[in-house]
Amino acid sequence: MIDIGLSKMALIGAVALIVIGPEKLPRVARTVGMLLGKAQRYVSDVKAEVNRSMELDELRKMKDTVESAARDVHDSARTHASDFEKSWSDTPAATDDYGSGNSIAQSDVTPVYPQYRHPKKNWRLKQGATPQWYKARNGVRSKALSGAARVARYRPKVH
Repeated sequence: MIDIGLSKMALIGAVALIVIGPEKLPRVARTVGMLLGKAQRYVSDVKAEVNRSMELDELRKMKDTVESAARDVHDSARTHASDFEKSWSDTPAATDDYGSGNSIAQSDVTPVYPQYRHPKKNWRLKQGATPQWYKARNGVRSKALSGAARVARYRPKVH
């Protein structure tokens, strides 16, 4: 940035002290510091935006190369599949023991669907993740007490 040595800084400070005066110097210094901070934030935002745009360009290039590679793989798979189908159609069809061209008739195969089972869940039953032994040790209430039961439980014992 700007190359200012210590002697130049001292000279600028002395001139500022003479021109502005000692009463207004702290306020001016605060304003200058605030403006320098805003300038630094602006520069850092610009740098971040430039870095982001460079990364976006790199990602676009990478996306293009991946898409072209995927297209190449897709085209090669399509050509191999068509070659395989040609070679498969050229071979004579294998027959089964009965002499017919189909090994299993379509009407003989019935689809098997899984049978429905109830999950045996009770949505009304609330289950917490805290173990019961922890609740018992720390005195966490797990059941609601009536007013009379609460009075009986916390009644002072006479010895």
